[in-house]
Amino acid sequence: MTDLFAYTDGACSGNPGPGGWGVLLRAMNGDEIVKERELKGGEAQTTNNRMELLAAINALEALERPTQITVVTDSNYVKNGITGWIFGWKKNGWKNAAKKPVANAELWQRLDAAQARHKVTWKWVKGHAGHAENERADELARAGMKPFKS
Repeated sequence: MTDLFAYTDGACSGNPGPGGWGVLLRAMNGDEIVKERELKGGEAQTTNNRMELLAAINALEALERPTQITVVTDSNYVKNGITGWIFGWKKNGWKNAAKKPVANAELWQRLDAAQARHKVTWKWVKGHAGHAENERADELARAGMKPFKS
């Protein structure tokens, strides 16, 4: 049995400012790495939250067929949003508890659609705490941001 993981991270230099997102996709058979794929990208003017969302979106959109996957993020914003807050936002017409439009609604909608194709387990890890795969996702996010930094 092969297990698939997506380690995702976003980075931003200034908030807003140039930003990047990174993904380490890894297929595992027990403790053995079967296959790896790295993704990255960025934008000239963005926020850290947008980059965190785009990392998760790109991880799920990169999968060619419906898959069981664990998405590992160091962003409570992403994990709490997709596993909890989004249900209220959808019910309330994409308004938050203060009746204001949800920030990054178009990205939340894209993430919701991307995850609907898959069986996703969301897992949070502490960022910058020596978690090797999270550190690699952070390196990819910084590399994705690099073309946009002056």
